Amino acid sequence: MRDEADRLVEVWERELDWLDPVAEAIFVRLGLLSRYMAQARRDGLARGGLDHGQFKVLLMLRRLGPPYTTSPSRLAELLGLTRGALSARLAPIEAAGWITRGPGGADRRRVAVRLTEAGSAVFERHAADEGRGEAALLAPLTPVERQTLADLLRKVVAGASSATAGPAEDQPGGSPPAASSAEVNGTATAMTIYLACGASAETGGAGAGVGR
Repeated sequence: MRDEADRLVEVWERELDWLDPVAEAIFVRLGLLSRYMAQARRDGLARGGLDHGQFKVLLMLRRLGPPYTTSPSRLAELLGLTRGALSARLAPIEAAGWITRGPGGADRRRVAVRLTEAGSAVFERHAADEGRGEAALLAPLTPVERQTLADLLRKVVAGASSATAGPAEDQPGGSPPAASSAEVNGTATAMTIYLACGASAETGGAGAGVGR
């Protein structure tokens, strides 16, 4: 069974004799899957009258656990927003009845943002919708294959995390080793092929209409 990634990698394999076709195929497919899921999320949110930023607010409050409340300053920090940007994002969510803003705790001078039951229900509905989309993407795999894929991806993520966790001075000699030309070229090629995937989608190739 062949897919769009095979065609793209074949093109670059002819152009770059040092290319690792297996590695490139992996990252192209990860990029394509990410774009499929991003589009599915946008479509699902649009059906429910939400945008991605509003969904992130509901998600962050729900992730905090009971009583699903926090201060505006902490919520802004968690979302990477300024207080002004957060206030603008909260206004339509509050108007919809999905959150409330009001005095929190014993100190009534402090404002708290709280997820309402209606907001929690909206979040769960969209989370379930995404779950169905993920299940559809994984449908070609058997349960054993899914577990194998999950384990392999965990190994890759753990390796990437450990490789970037420590400062340069922690490495022998006080600085990271210089990357070889093949490593530098390989990194650039992964991005080139990923961008080629995007161009292919825009012109009606596999995954047409899917964008990040």
